[in-house]
Order: sequence, then C-alpha cells, then structure tokens
Amino acid sequence: MTQLYRSRTGRSVIRYWCTNRLAAWTTPHTRTTVSAGGTGTHAVTAGSGSPTVVFLPGTNMNAAASLPLLTALAHRGRTVALDLPGQPGLSSSERPPSPARLAWYGTWLTDALEALDIRSAVVLGHSLGAAVALSSGSPRIGRRVLLAPAGVTRLRTTPRVLAASAAWFLAPGDASSTRLLRTMLAPASGPPRTELAQWMTLAGRHVHTTADPGLAPPTTSRVPTAVAAGEHDTFLPPHRLAPAVRRRLGTHLEILPEAGHLAGEEYPARVAALAHGSGV
Repeated sequence: MTQLYRSRTGRSVIRYWCTNRLAAWTTPHTRTTVSAGGTGTHAVTAGSGSPTVVFLPGTNMNAAASLPLLTALAHRGRTVALDLPGQPGLSSSERPPSPARLAWYGTWLTDALEALDIRSAVVLGHSLGAAVALSSGSPRIGRRVLLAPAGVTRLRTTPRVLAASAAWFLAPGDASSTRLLRTMLAPASGPPRTELAQWMTLAGRHVHTTADPGLAPPTTSRVPTAVAAGEHDTFLPPHRLAPAVRRRLGTHLEILPEAGHLAGEEYPARVAALAHGSGV
C-alpha cells in the first residue's frame, strides 16, 4: 500500500473539509465506518425505501464532493455512498498496489456490501467507481449502473485536458481548478459549483492523484447493467466508449444529452432516475 496524501497536514485538511460539508448537508443522513478489504471504509446513508443504491465516486471524488447527486438519489430511495480507500475522503488513505488495483477494489466492494449488510444493491459507479463496480462479483449486486465508466476502455487525454491538468497540478487554485472542471463539463454548462472548485483546489494541493486505472478484470457476471455517458464527455467520448461497451459488456450505451464527464454534477436528477431504472 502507498500513501495518498502529500503530508499529515494535508490529510487533516481533506478530512476537515469533508466532515464539514457533510455536517452542513440538509438531507437527513447517518455516517459510519466499517472494515472492508482489511481497511477502513466510510459510508454515508440517506433516504429510505428500496432498492438501495450504492454510489461509488470517481477519481479524487467522494461523498462530500457529490452532494447534489446524493440529494437527488436520497429523494428517490435509500442511498449509501462509499468513499473509495486510496482516494481523498474519509476512508483509509492507503492505496492498493497498482498492478492489481481494480481486482483489489472488486474484493473491497464485495466485503463492503457484506459489512453494511446490503443484500440487493443497485451499484451506481462513476468513472473509477464504475470500474470498481465491474470488478466485483458480489451476489449482493442486483443491478449495475455505470456512468462514464473507466475500466471498459482507456481514457482519452486531449491537448486541452493536458494543458488544464498541468496548470492545476503545478499551481492548484481557484482559476486552475475551475479551468480543469470546465474540461469535465459540457460546453453549455455554467461555471462549476463553487464548493466543487474549492474541493479540486484542496485535492490538487494535498493529494497524489492517480491516473487511468486500466481495464477491469474480465467478467462473466450476468448482472443487469446499464451504461451511460455524457454527450460531451471529453475523457470517454461516446463514439469511442460505445463500441467498447458492446464488446466487453454486451449492452448499448445510453447517451446523456448536453452532459459532460461529470453528468451527475450537471444533471443529478437525471442520473438518479437512471439509477432507479427510469431511463435518461
């Protein structure tokens, strides 16, 4: 295991921001930490009713940075958001070894569903979270909803994304974080949410970010799987993602109009409807 944060102070800053954002969240919720994959896993639970939607965020994201989507999900039913170990948030800061990272995450998710006693989960994964969902063979997963899934094909990096990423990496601040987030949003989207830009600045300053997780392990699972991506996703454009989804998962790609890579941020109600089987 390798460490996630650049310093102990950075770890404290990240945890303080996440804790405060969750404390200020007006949707009734509970927080707990369980052991999964031999490491501490933070879970936020909100809403009631079935099915239980388990949300797995993407790279550098967590429950506290995803509150618009979690609010929309909790409005429809019971929602459990897990911070991925090895990503900034309130779970363990230890990172799984990179050669078998997704296989480790698959085992972790299987353990987490058991530790939380979730018996029939709809697992909603975004980007890295979707790759994790694909990597678990848990019988407790009744359905998977993969949003802009990594693990199916390699992420694309355009010159615009490279330039914005380099500026954010070298000098994380309001301007560089906003510029990077704009590459993840659709062209017609407004400016990124202030709290999200603040979060990206903290992540840039205090976190050793990870790259493309690679391809998820081959699966023979027959779990019903829905896959969706934003029309303007820069990292996983639909024209590249759709053939990989057909080839690897044997299903079609739903395209979310006027959305980018962060569709859950741009259109939380639409993604929540997709998680509950109501289409796009």
